[in-house]
Amino acid sequence: KSQDVSDQARAKAAIKAYSVALRAARKVFTTARIASAANRPSELFRVVGELLRPPEAQGLPDDLATGCSDFAHHFAGKVAQIRLELDSSSIVVSAEVTEVPVCSILWDSFRLVLPDDVEGILGSVRATTCALDPCPSWLVKLAKDGLLDWFVSIINASLVQGSVPSYFKQAVVKPLLKKPSLDPSICNNYRPISNLPFLGKVLERVVATQLQEFLDDTDFLDRSQSGFRPGHSTETALVTLVDDLRRELDRGSVTLLGLLDISAAFDTIDHGILLGRLSRMGLGGTVLQWLRSFLEGRSQMVKLGDTCSDPWPLTCGVPQGSILSPMLFNMKPLGKVIRSFGGCCHLYADDTQIHYSFPSNSKEAPRILNQCLDRCGGLDEEEQAEDQS
Repeated sequence: KSQDVSDQARAKAAIKAYSVALRAARKVFTTARIASAANRPSELFRVVGELLRPPEAQGLPDDLATGCSDFAHHFAGKVAQIRLELDSSSIVVSAEVTEVPVCSILWDSFRLVLPDDVEGILGSVRATTCALDPCPSWLVKLAKDGLLDWFVSIINASLVQGSVPSYFKQAVVKPLLKKPSLDPSICNNYRPISNLPFLGKVLERVVATQLQEFLDDTDFLDRSQSGFRPGHSTETALVTLVDDLRRELDRGSVTLLGLLDISAAFDTIDHGILLGRLSRMGLGGTVLQWLRSFLEGRSQMVKLGDTCSDPWPLTCGVPQGSILSPMLFNMKPLGKVIRSFGGCCHLYADDTQIHYSFPSNSKEAPRILNQCLDRCGGLDEEEQAEDQS
C-alpha cells in the first residue's frame, strides 16, 4: 500500500519464499506418506490415487438439519426393510446364541498387551480422525510416548472385563455419493461411510490380531476367502478365478458363472446368528463376551458439515469402516454350502463368484446353480434353527 518500490520487492520476495516453503513442505509430507506405505500396497494405491485424482467436493443440502434427518431415516429404514424381509422368510424367529457351544471351548481369554504392542499398532493404524475424537489422531500418534501406558491400561481392562466402552461403539456416518454421475438429491444414491473413534480402532486391531492367530491355528477361514485376509487380495481372487476358468476350458467343459453381491451385507447381519457361529467355532469366556459387547449397544448419527442428526440405535449389522467387521463377516460358511453342490467359489468379503463346470450337452447346471442360490439364501435360517435346537 505504500507504493514504495523497495516494499514491493520485499513483498514479492516474501511471497516467493512462502511458495517455495509450501512446495517443500508438501514434498516432504507426500514423501513421508509414500515411504510409510511402502509395504502396504492398498495404502500406497490410495495415496497415489489422491495425488492423481483429488476428491471432488460434494454439494451439501441447503438445510443441513433436514438433510441429516433425511439421510438418517433413509439409512435406518433401508436396513429395517431388508431385515423385515429376511425375518418374514425365516423358518424360525431370530434366536439368541446358545450358552453352551457345540464344540469344546478353544479360546476363552485374550492375551494382554504390552506397551511395545500398542506402539506398533499405533504406527500401523491410519490416522483418520472421527468427529467424536477429543483431538486429531495425528496428534495422538505424535504424543504416543506420553500416552502409551494410559492406552495399555484401557485396552487391557477391556480385554479382561470382556466389555467394549460405550464411547467406542458410537459412529459418525458420512454419506458418500456412489458415482459422480448420480443425482446428489436422492438419498438412495449414497452409501453410509462410518467414522469410528481412533482409540476404538486401536482396540479393534488388538483383538483382530489375536483373532487372526486363532483362525490361522484352527484353519476355520474358508480357503477360497481372499477378502481382508493376510497374504490375499483382489488380485489373488481374480488370478484364481481366471485360472479355474481356463483349466475347465482346456478340459472342454462349459462353465456357468454367477456373480453375487449381497445388498447391505454388513448392515443386516443378525447378531444372534453371528454369535452362535462364533460359539460353534469354539469361542467362549471373555472372548465371546467381548465380541457380544462389541456388537450390541451400538449407535450412529449422520453428519453434514457441522450439523449432526439425532443418534439411532443399531439392532443388527456390523459397522462399516471397522477393522473387525470384515473378519466377522468372513466367518459366514458360504463356501462350504457352495461346494456341497459340487460347485467352486471365490469370495472377497460380501462379493461371491460361483462357477459350475459341466459337459456341453448337460442340462443340469442351471438347476443346480438355482438350488445352490436358494440354499445360500436360507443359510441364516438354518443357523437360527441350530441355535434353537
